[in-house]
Amino acid sequence: MTSIRVSIPNLLSGFRLIAAPFLLYLAWTGRPKLFLTVLAVSLLSDSIDGFIARRLNGASELGTKLDSWGDLATYFTVPLCAWWLWPEILKREAFFVLLVIGAYIFPLIAGFVKFRRLPSYHTWAAKVAAVLMSVTVFILFMFDIPQPFHGAATLQALVACEEIAITLLLSEWHCNVPSFWHARTLVGKHSMEKDKAR
Repeated sequence: MTSIRVSIPNLLSGFRLIAAPFLLYLAWTGRPKLFLTVLAVSLLSDSIDGFIARRLNGASELGTKLDSWGDLATYFTVPLCAWWLWPEILKREAFFVLLVIGAYIFPLIAGFVKFRRLPSYHTWAAKVAAVLMSVTVFILFMFDIPQPFHGAATLQALVACEEIAITLLLSEWHCNVPSFWHARTLVGKHSMEKDKAR
């Protein structure tokens, strides 16, 4: 039973890794509707894998890593695919697209520099930003309405600032840190444990 609890969310996260090359193929061959359909399923799996893991008490470090790698595959695949399918929109929205890409890359760099691994914090703000980004990307590409995407990109930049601040604050790697406040609590507990050990 435990293996089933762990494997269901892991399969959902793994699906995003498998979906990434299909997204690339669909974009390269010029199939925007099918691309958006597969992307929607991929993003839906991202929104429910953590929820299912918590409901089934199946959260694991492997699951956290798979989720982060699935996010990485999706977030690096989609801009390239969008460039192939909607180059004019991406040129026009270049500032906000680069803002989103930077907001994803810089926390990763900070995590690798300090801990030699993906940060994998999955903060509350990041979850909200991911949902908003997903919705606004569809609005942008389906209806060419950019303003919601601008707001989501700005929020993503603020999320990146929080994640970098968490990395700078923590003395050792932790996964699933909901917020900067939680990171401060972790540091406080770690400090108290050190004092007791002396």
